[in-house]
Amino acid sequence: MTRPLRIGNASGFYGDRFTAVREMLDGGPLDVLTGDYLAELTMLILGRGRLKDPDAGYATTFLRQMEECLGLAAERGTKIVTNAGGLNPAGLAGKLRELAERLGVDVRVAHVEGDDLLPRAKELGLHHARYGAPLTANAYLGAWGIAECLKGGADIVVTGRVTDASLVVGPAAAHFGWARDDWDALAGATVAGHVLECGAQATGGNYAFFQEIYNVKASGPMKAPGFPIAEIGADGSGVITKHEGTGGAVTPETVTAQLLYEIGAPGYAGPDVTTWFDTIELGEDGPDRVRISGTRGSPPPETTKVCLNHLGGHRNEMTFVLTGLDIEAKADFARAQLEAAMGGARPAKVEWTLVGTPKPDPETQGEATALLRCAVLDPDPDRVGRAFSGAVVELALAGYPGFTMTSPPGKGSPYGVYKPAFVPNDEIEHVAVLPDGTREIIDPAPQTSPVEASPVEAPTQARLEPAPEGDLVRVSLGRVAGARSGDKGGDANIGVWARTGEQWRWLAGFLTVERLGTLLPETRELTVTRHLLPNLRAVNFVVEGLLQEGVSASTRFDPQGKALGEWLRSRLVDVPEAIL
Repeated sequence: MTRPLRIGNASGFYGDRFTAVREMLDGGPLDVLTGDYLAELTMLILGRGRLKDPDAGYATTFLRQMEECLGLAAERGTKIVTNAGGLNPAGLAGKLRELAERLGVDVRVAHVEGDDLLPRAKELGLHHARYGAPLTANAYLGAWGIAECLKGGADIVVTGRVTDASLVVGPAAAHFGWARDDWDALAGATVAGHVLECGAQATGGNYAFFQEIYNVKASGPMKAPGFPIAEIGADGSGVITKHEGTGGAVTPETVTAQLLYEIGAPGYAGPDVTTWFDTIELGEDGPDRVRISGTRGSPPPETTKVCLNHLGGHRNEMTFVLTGLDIEAKADFARAQLEAAMGGARPAKVEWTLVGTPKPDPETQGEATALLRCAVLDPDPDRVGRAFSGAVVELALAGYPGFTMTSPPGKGSPYGVYKPAFVPNDEIEHVAVLPDGTREIIDPAPQTSPVEASPVEAPTQARLEPAPEGDLVRVSLGRVAGARSGDKGGDANIGVWARTGEQWRWLAGFLTVERLGTLLPETRELTVTRHLLPNLRAVNFVVEGLLQEGVSASTRFDPQGKALGEWLRSRLVDVPEAIL
């Protein structure tokens, strides 16, 4: 079939806009609607839920959305592909069949399994020296189980932990009949899937230049950004768009921002294909339409990534409100008092963060306020429970002037530790369970290749011209660059793109690893790797260990690194006046 396959997305995470499924089905024609509900933290949450109820482990929100929209999807002829199955895809598939029967909707449900390696964790060497057996151990499966389910007649395909892009690649591979070694087509669909996977982040959400899209001072309600759609062609190239009349925007820069989200080196390795992000070409294709082409692919590596979540201990935090004069002295006083009060019961990890600076001559109390946050972690729940939070409260009448807190004392809560692992591809039994119950084994990729040994030729745009010269002006980096940042376990990535060719030539020479350390001193002592993406006019930094042991265990004020890019854009730098 040669017509483009129109795939929309209705969820970027577990907790995303509930009404998006109906909005996407009502908004215009779709061949496939995807929903991404899983993240490293989500797997931890589902794993803890499964400890209480072995039949749990899936995203219950999706089931409620289907109760409202299953009939509409069937009426529209839109197939649904989702990873909402989490740790229990078979259980969610069963619930969907019960729901369809109760609603009188004739749909065929299939699911994909084989990602759960927990029963074999010890055999596969997935136990951790410090934390022991994992709570969850899930391999990132690829797209071919999804494709097999769709070819087997499924209207709904439920998966567990697959790569986010697989939700798009699977339907495209089934629709166009791609072979397992159609590397470029698979890579093109992977890029489309990467753009779609985080929902409204591709249509103006979390976007550095948001004020160009949204009139935040306009009267009346603001229109919510539409969710993205990919129109994928037979060669894997395609167009990113959204339903007409929805909010937000689709531009080369909103797409660039999402392409830079949570990536590492240009060779983006997956279980089906390695996608070379330095070959992606973007172009405008009309209002709210961005064409993606030129993407090259090569065989995937010989190992598959596994998401491991361990129970790490317990955590708590309390935040002091500091007001008016002598903020730093008040913070020092609060630290000294609490450290003395904890004494021999001090938790294993204590981290202090002072946030904000009061304005001079503040007209409101908010303008006079800063926050001092104390986060604590310990294997012993008692050390971070009332023993800690109670000690904070006991300082109330003996502390700094104006002592107050943002919350009452409370117990600690368990936290998880994320660790990635890799296992040989042939150790994973990837299974498509078709609507009639038939189980189809999906073989590993027919060919593998180390990511470092790519046959893809570097694009000609990598030959950079000299940066513009002339008078320098001291301005914020955000005057000439956008950024988007995120997390991969304990590592953070910061993707930075320039808006024009001249700005790119300056940015590529200016924003080195050393310069990043100067602008963001918290990265200075860590291992940082820089990758150039000339076709996107972008540089991408991977900062190892900045987020400690993952979002649940991190004591940073921004534990997922979502705001690192905006911090970087706020720093003052010397920029050639000619490129402003």
